[in-house]
Amino acid sequence: MTRIALVTGANRGLGRSTALHLAEDGADVILTYRSHPEEAEAVAAEVRKLGRTALVLRLDAGDVSAFPAFTDRVRAGLDEHWGRDTLDILVNNAGHGVQAPFAETTEEQFDGLLDVHLKGVFFLTQALLPLIADGGRILNVSTGLTRFIAAETSAYAAAKGAVEVLTRYLAKELGPRRIAVNALAPGATATDFGGAHIRNSQQAQQALGAVTAMGRVGEAEDIGAAAAALLAEGTAWVTGQRIEASGGMML
Repeated sequence: MTRIALVTGANRGLGRSTALHLAEDGADVILTYRSHPEEAEAVAAEVRKLGRTALVLRLDAGDVSAFPAFTDRVRAGLDEHWGRDTLDILVNNAGHGVQAPFAETTEEQFDGLLDVHLKGVFFLTQALLPLIADGGRILNVSTGLTRFIAAETSAYAAAKGAVEVLTRYLAKELGPRRIAVNALAPGATATDFGGAHIRNSQQAQQALGAVTAMGRVGEAEDIGAAAAALLAEGTAWVTGQRIEASGGMML
């Protein structure tokens, strides 16, 4: 039976790459976006060119009040497009960054990060849990910044650290249903995340490449491929783990 994956924030960056790699591996994809629907539709078109089915839904991953209605839309989409009432893979990817020194980080910035990266992940997974098939997978996107330190990222890294703890708890609690839950932690990656600083700065890429075993920063394709590998059918025995995809950054 064809596997169905739901990837949040799949209109660009790591989410887009993950969705496309999953489609290349034979999965159908439900893609979510918060803004820029044209980007999400373009990704869906690429998924369809690969011979897979794609469904595009809007989701604000920081608005918990919208999750029941979103879950209903997912349920209706599963029935309409696949004649099923379950999906197989959930990738909690949607997010944003905040760069600010600890002493200058505002409560608004902090709450915004927690709403999307922790509260959103917690309650969206909870809302979708009845739709995740036994033997399914959950992948939470974290960050290498929970292991190594970079300036002005304390709030973002703290939120992702909490997600890594949540990942282990989910792996334990969902184990009886054979649902594997892991966290993928990218290192420095050249995308538009965080204002595209790494992507747009040759100096930043050179500095970060110098402290990375592979000698360069990551690309979205590196992370999407790693995510798809972790979600492949042969890796179901891996659960409760934080897997870093950083090219060996700051070893």
